[in-house]
This record gives sequence, structure tokens and C-alpha cells, in this order.
Amino acid sequence: MIDVAREAGVSAMTVSNVINGRPGVSAETRLRVLEIVSKLGYQVNLAARNLRAGRSGAIGLIVPDIDRPYYAHLAGRLAAGLERRGLHLVVERTGGDAERELEALSYGRLHRYDGVIVSPLRVAAGDLDRLRFDTPVVFIGESPVPTIYDHVMMDNVGGARAATRHLITTGSRRIVIFGGRRELDVDDMPSLRTRGYLEAHTELGVEVDEQLVVEVESFDPGTALRAIKELHAAGIEFDGVFALTDAAAMGVLRALTDLGIAIPHDVQVVGFDNGTETEFLVPRLSSVEPGNDAMAERVLELLERRISAVDHPDDPPEAVTTVVNAQLVLRETTR
Repeated sequence: MIDVAREAGVSAMTVSNVINGRPGVSAETRLRVLEIVSKLGYQVNLAARNLRAGRSGAIGLIVPDIDRPYYAHLAGRLAAGLERRGLHLVVERTGGDAERELEALSYGRLHRYDGVIVSPLRVAAGDLDRLRFDTPVVFIGESPVPTIYDHVMMDNVGGARAATRHLITTGSRRIVIFGGRRELDVDDMPSLRTRGYLEAHTELGVEVDEQLVVEVESFDPGTALRAIKELHAAGIEFDGVFALTDAAAMGVLRALTDLGIAIPHDVQVVGFDNGTETEFLVPRLSSVEPGNDAMAERVLELLERRISAVDHPDDPPEAVTTVVNAQLVLRETTR
């Protein structure tokens, strides 16, 4: 630890705080210390300590939020799969903050678990590339990660394209994309789903009105409700809505109902995630099923493979990137 502190130009206490995932260290300092820890091989000592203690039977799930339906459903699916394997799930919430994501990825935190599933939001792929983890890790989500790690993603572009194509082929021509992006300069969820939306318009020869691309910071139902009512009040006509999450689609449905707009006769609506609540909304919500069950099972298969390989460090399995197919599930909010 003293060698790490000396090379990083920080105190041994700071190194200890970083290794054990404690707060109060800036993201820049934390990343520098973790990089030096990786370079000097300090994690090998932590691994030996963990092996002496035996396996914990716990799998960590590091996600931005736990109150969004998608992450709640994901945790439920993973927990059920782990229970069948005799393991249990521990969920850590980062709030989508880069410093807290690095805290969660600190060696002392990771070594609480036999394996870790990570959904990064703010930590860049270049920063992750500077680190090495000896705890088995599988990444999920849209954020790019180094190719040395297993990574499971949903087909955001394909799912959005299918949803938009259906709206267009069933008569909609002015389709709001709630949560979309006007500048597609990053590969985050809103940008990827906007690409699918735009591709469908291009393929079918329908022009996109930029006024219908509604950018937001939150996908909660209240934000969606207000945005749709504001569009209506501004006199902007639309006959379809592609909401980038089911939670947002709920707000859209409420807004249209409040405005006396018939669904799907006047305005069609499609969500994304196909959460369990979609069947019980009035009307039942059409939504993109991103392969939730298949994704959870694939994550657990890859993590199980990584955990089994811990005893054979000289022969690690090759990293795998998996894109799970998406399907459009049609219900009562579309024609």
C-alpha cells in the first residue's frame, strides 16, 4: 500500500479509502490510484486474502438506480436465476455518478462478491481500460466497455426501428419520440433508440419534424405527461408517440386521456422495456420486448463461466459480446 501511495502521490489512507470503496475521494484521484494498483499487482494480494476466506456466495449488481422499473425487473430476474444456482444477489446503487461508480468498482468492494454484474453509466470505456479486475465481472447496458470484458447488450437500434416502422405502416406520420436526441454524438440509450427511430423514417420515406424529438433529463411518467400536454398546447400536431421507456409511456397515456385524445384511433403509443405493468395499463401498452429473460440468463451464464475460471488464472476464457434480439409486442395502444 505504501508503494501505491508513493507512486500515486497520495497518502496511504487515501489508498486505503480507494481500495475499500469509501467515499470522499475525487473521481480523478480514485482512478489514478486504481490504475497504479492494477499496474503494481496489488489486487493479487487481495485475491489471495479472498481465497483464504472462501467464497461468499454473493453476486453484486451495480446499477444507476433501483427505482426505475427496468432495473427493478432486471434485479428480480437475476436474483431468481442466482437462487437456482445456490447464490444470492446484492444490489448497489450508484445514482449514475462517475465517482460512485468508481467507488463500487474498487477492489475492496468487488472482493465482497464471487462475481459482479455492472451497468456503467458515467465511467468511460477509456477509464475502464486502465483498470484490471481479478473478481469475475460481466458488463451490461449500452455504454461502451473494453473488449477484454464480457458484455451483454439489448438491441436498442433494432427495437426502436421495429416500433417506429409499425407506427408508420399503420398510418402514423408525425411521431413524437419522447426522450430522443437531436445530436447523436454518444452511444447511450437515448441516442441508440433515436437512431432506430430515424432509420425507420428513412427506410419508409417519411420526413422527421425536429419539433417531435423531445429531449428530456428524466423518463418518469410526470415528465412525459407534462411534455405531451405542452406539445398539444403549442399546437404541434402528432399522431404517434414512441416513448423510450414504459415508465414514460405511462405518462403519455395519462396525458392523452386527460386531453380527450383517443388511443390508438387518434394517437398510437409504443413503449420500450415490456415491463410486467404493461399488461395492466388501460389501454394495455404496446412495447418493445428487449429480451429481458434471455439477457438475464446470458449474463448469468457468462458470470458462471468466469467464476469457474478463477481456479485456472493461466487459461482465462475469451471475452464475449452478446446482443440480445428485441421484439415488438403489440397490445391495445397501437392499431
